[in-house]
Amino acid sequence: MATITDVARAAGVSPATVSRVFNGGRVTPERAERVRRAAADLGFSPNRVAQSLRKQRGSVIGLLIPDIENPFFTALARGVEDAAQQTNLSVVLCNTDEDIEKERRYLGIALAEQMAGVIVAAASRDRTDLSALAARGMPVVAVDRRPRNAPVDAVLVDNQHGGEAATEHLLAGGYRRIACITGPAATSTSEERLAGYRDVLRTALHDGRVPAPPTGDPLTAWVRHADFKVEGGRAAMADLLAMETPPDAVFVANNLMTVGALTALREAGQTPPGFGVLSFGDVPWAALVHPSLTTVQQPSYDLGFTAATLLQERIGGTNTPLRTVVLRTALKIRASTAGPAPQDLAASP
Repeated sequence: MATITDVARAAGVSPATVSRVFNGGRVTPERAERVRRAAADLGFSPNRVAQSLRKQRGSVIGLLIPDIENPFFTALARGVEDAAQQTNLSVVLCNTDEDIEKERRYLGIALAEQMAGVIVAAASRDRTDLSALAARGMPVVAVDRRPRNAPVDAVLVDNQHGGEAATEHLLAGGYRRIACITGPAATSTSEERLAGYRDVLRTALHDGRVPAPPTGDPLTAWVRHADFKVEGGRAAMADLLAMETPPDAVFVANNLMTVGALTALREAGQTPPGFGVLSFGDVPWAALVHPSLTTVQQPSYDLGFTAATLLQERIGGTNTPLRTVVLRTALKIRASTAGPAPQDLAASP
């Protein structure tokens, strides 16, 4: 049986767009026609999908996220709920706080309560353990973060591409000593965003666009790992500013750490865009602060909606091979990366 994901792929749209077409949402006539044509070609029927789900034992799914205070996960959760509501599934939200033991307890509750399935943003790439769910045949979809060696469907962001785009943008703006504040080393999103930064920096060092730091490995000297929290970002930024040769810009690998980094800069008397600041992950106030904040925007709602759609297909009995859906980011350029002060630019190589 064709799935909503199959229709979305054939029509060149997101699963959320397919859903809007069949549920009376606002979609351009051209897109609606593409979706209906693809659905007809594939023999897709939304009513058959819903009927299949209603036959299943459970009517509740679990959503495990690491930080409910982060607007990224709030929007992701809304996408999950909106998709689940279309087939009358209820969502139980569990906040793990990046804590493996807390995550393990919630996964145990999902099993004990015989939930229909689970969507999980893993607390750790290496230590998140989904084997008990797999052994019981419970459908699981990983979202945002892929646990290593877990045989599950996944919906991810192209984090490395976002890191590359961010670093290239800072270089193009005239910044030359570009730092990176990334998250915990055990988290896939941290490492992927850092890998994008390093790939661009490696090339820029090779062709002479940026100077090497006076001491240390040029690919690590201006890198700091933190905890994806505000205070972690503040401490990491303060440490970078205390260097003998401090950076002149920073790429921060999540939105909450960016808040901390901006706090540390203000405390040190530094302000964007003289000191460039670019955040991976938007925040509701990014366009309202002065100067407005340049961000790598993530499709957080679509991540959640797509993950819930894949999970419902598994609950409904689809036996297609495991799938990984990768969504792209978009760079939103604002004033915080407008370029260094003229005297700083003149001193750059």
